[in-house]
Amino acid sequence: MSAGETDGGHAGREPGGHAGQESGGRLPVGVRFREYQARRGRGDGPPADEPGREFRSYYGRPILKAPVWKRDIPAYFFTGGLAAGSSMLAAGADLTGRPAMRRATRLASLAAMGASTYFLIHDLGRPNRFHHMLRIAKPTSPMSMGTWILALFGPASGIAAVAEVAPALPRRGVLGLARRALPVAGTTAGYLAAAVAPAVATYTAVLIADTAVPSWHEAYPQLPFVFAGSALASASGVALLAAPLAETGPASRLAVAGAAMELVASHRVENAMGIVSEPYRQGRAGRLLRAARGLTVAGAAGAVLGRRSRLVSALSGAALVAAAALTRFGVFEGGVASAKDPKYTVVPQRQRVEESTGAR
Repeated sequence: MSAGETDGGHAGREPGGHAGQESGGRLPVGVRFREYQARRGRGDGPPADEPGREFRSYYGRPILKAPVWKRDIPAYFFTGGLAAGSSMLAAGADLTGRPAMRRATRLASLAAMGASTYFLIHDLGRPNRFHHMLRIAKPTSPMSMGTWILALFGPASGIAAVAEVAPALPRRGVLGLARRALPVAGTTAGYLAAAVAPAVATYTAVLIADTAVPSWHEAYPQLPFVFAGSALASASGVALLAAPLAETGPASRLAVAGAAMELVASHRVENAMGIVSEPYRQGRAGRLLRAARGLTVAGAAGAVLGRRSRLVSALSGAALVAAAALTRFGVFEGGVASAKDPKYTVVPQRQRVEESTGAR
């Protein structure tokens, strides 16, 4: 079963108990909730087992099947965002005459895209599964659209990166023709990759928000901004690491903008969604996201204060790249944790039922 499928377990009958009673003498959540509604209607007040205190599914099993994805997927999220942000920054560097930063970000985009392709295919198990997804185009499917977006972005970013080796080619013969043609092709491909890059950076957020996993699904308005800000900040980090100080002014400003976008959206994900925000503040997800927040703030501060120091600039760049990776892994872990605990499925459903019955 895929991420977010419901459990098919059935309630049993305890000796001398209620039909459908759980082990331990407790009624299934559906029966208890109906009794709660009936008692509310009579004005007897809420029972001791009031919604919001404790919730258990049949036999204590999760209601949803947790995502079966391994760590290849959050790594794929991170490298795809880095590739997208680097392509956008490379296009800006080309427009403003910053060849060293353009070269560094184009090569970073190609390397990140190669890593992203590896992680995706490794998770799929067989390379031909990616090819098979190209047989259809379904606008309502984030996976289908993401496949086509990657199929367009990958070759464009590759051509743009290969164009950076043109000056090293011989001046005569076939390679001489390539030396003259590659810069033009690289510029065109670089702008095409930059145009597609926002979709590459954010489609994975749409993909996981389209599942039934509670902490991903409820975060659908904010996750694209988390991923987009993270992509911009990590790409700026690459520029701060690899480009000379004379060319990194725009990267420093973009690092601050990307960090601000990520921090604001992440704060809402961690605090503004009610009970389904809890998994992002607890356990492994909480530790990862707190570390990411600290590195993001440090990296943005270093980008501003380190414009005259190569060492500070490089350290801030490394912090931003590491923060982006931790953010993607933290979001992934938070969603998995929410799928494993039935509370995060039951409580929001009960709240929606209460709101709908109260509005009548």
